Amino acid sequence: MAAVAQIFAIVAGLFHVGAFILESVMFHRPDVQRLLVGRAGMSPAVRLWAFNQGFYNLFLGAGAIIGAILWISGSDTPGRTLVIYTATFMALCGVVLFVSDRTLWRGMIGQSTPPLVALVAALVA
Repeated sequence: MAAVAQIFAIVAGLFHVGAFILESVMFHRPDVQRLLVGRAGMSPAVRLWAFNQGFYNLFLGAGAIIGAILWISGSDTPGRTLVIYTATFMALCGVVLFVSDRTLWRGMIGQSTPPLVALVAALVA
């Protein structure tokens, strides 16, 4: 089960790194704004929010990936602990996304499923 947890932690981490790219690097593009917010032409305040949120996603994704790498390389306790923490964080944020707007259920599934699989696998490993 450790391998399943590690693989899904990396998948979840890459998902969050992808969110960073959309929110912090590509948010100026109208098609990205429509994808993330539902419409184009965002105010400077929304762009600032997206830029900041993107870095949260980058650091969270990096934590999951680093945890998996540590665990794979033999540092079981710190790696597993980091995977469990970041996976829990990611899965719960997906639930918050759904609770805040039920039309975002697809986003919740994409955001929460890989870390939830990693979390369950890590807890039984």
